[in-house]
Amino acid sequence: MTDSTNFPPDWDEERVLWVLEHYESQTEDEAVAEIKAAFDSADYLVMSILNELVPSARTLLSQHSG
Repeated sequence: MTDSTNFPPDWDEERVLWVLEHYESQTEDEAVAEIKAAFDSADYLVMSILNELVPSARTLLSQHSG
């Protein structure tokens, strides 16, 4: 990564590399289990939205400070 890379707040190169390693080293079964756990979690909501609404949804989510 270059010095000109812009990270989101609270992110740095170390965190990005950790996330990449986590997902690149997952087996298919581990990935499926992680996805299923997200559906079962009370802390997360999984929903489908139209592809054309994704940019608007991302904008709204980026404005959330929580």
